Amino acid sequence: MLERLEGLEREYEAVLIQLSDPEVIADQKKLREVSRRHSELEPVVQVYKHYRQALDDLAVAREMLSEASSGEDRDTMRAEVESAEESVCRMEEQLKVLLLPKDPNDGKNVIVEIRGAEGGEEANLFARDLFEMYSRYAERKGFGMEVMSSDPSDMGGLNQVTFMVKGPAAWSHFMAEGGPHRVQRVPVTESQGRVHTSSATVTVLPEAEEVDVHIEEKDLKIDVYRSTGPGGQSVNTTDSAVRITHIPTGIVVAMQDEKSQIQNRAKAMLVLRSRILKAEQDRQAAAVSQARRSQVGGGGRSEKIRTYNYKENRVTDHRIGLTLYKLDKIMAGELDEIIDALMADERARQLAGQMDQ
Repeated sequence: MLERLEGLEREYEAVLIQLSDPEVIADQKKLREVSRRHSELEPVVQVYKHYRQALDDLAVAREMLSEASSGEDRDTMRAEVESAEESVCRMEEQLKVLLLPKDPNDGKNVIVEIRGAEGGEEANLFARDLFEMYSRYAERKGFGMEVMSSDPSDMGGLNQVTFMVKGPAAWSHFMAEGGPHRVQRVPVTESQGRVHTSSATVTVLPEAEEVDVHIEEKDLKIDVYRSTGPGGQSVNTTDSAVRITHIPTGIVVAMQDEKSQIQNRAKAMLVLRSRILKAEQDRQAAAVSQARRSQVGGGGRSEKIRTYNYKENRVTDHRIGLTLYKLDKIMAGELDEIIDALMADERARQLAGQMDQ
């Protein structure tokens, strides 16, 4: 580990020189690459410097302990040694986490798609509640948010909504939200007060740039049509809505929220690239682990990553066995406790995987 850290420190010094190089500054693409690498290396190098200082402090404390003669002096120096050992251990753990392989999607914006699944109109109402929950969470975290498309249902829910969350930490905070979400509550459509179980699916995609995914024009089938609202009525007098089919993969993306066909096409291409990127990443991951499942699954009520039980004010994340009795706060956007626990679990799995290698 120390050899690797020394190598990263040398690379960090070289990156600092590049950041002041006029040629790099004049090349915006190169400057972005170097700046991104600087932001990746800086926290590692800073902790490594503190770690080296802690090792020096520990060596000095041990030497003074060996030279201490009186009982009182030895007790003082023994406490110094224990404190220094704790600092060294703490920083070693920090460095192990910082040296974990970087997720290739770190730093990317994310595209989130929510769809009502099983449960009819109640599933669509739950999809709207999830959208509002994520909107409030994004606001709390200081992320930017842009709705790309939405399809309202007849009773005020959402058949489907697609939105982008913008921020350097967006992917790390939203990546684990993909999958079927289950709700247990009395629907507004239920006249006898019975609890129903419904579900909505959440898909989380890393925003893909053109350099990430190259799409040939000949592989696209593009249809244009008039935008429609709830109930199928036309809401536009021009053919501004766009449906793009990627022929090799069969992925279809439709956009109609913008009044301009050009804007709808641009948004559809952005989502298409992101879906293709995620599909390829999932394919590569599946080659490594056959046990990996897709985020959405069938959208069935028995397939779920999380359950929201309104009667008990309870939320349970089934992947990590976490249950919280604060559904009201979570739906208000206070997702930190769940998402922090998921991130910690992922880090623990990565560390365990490294130890097994």
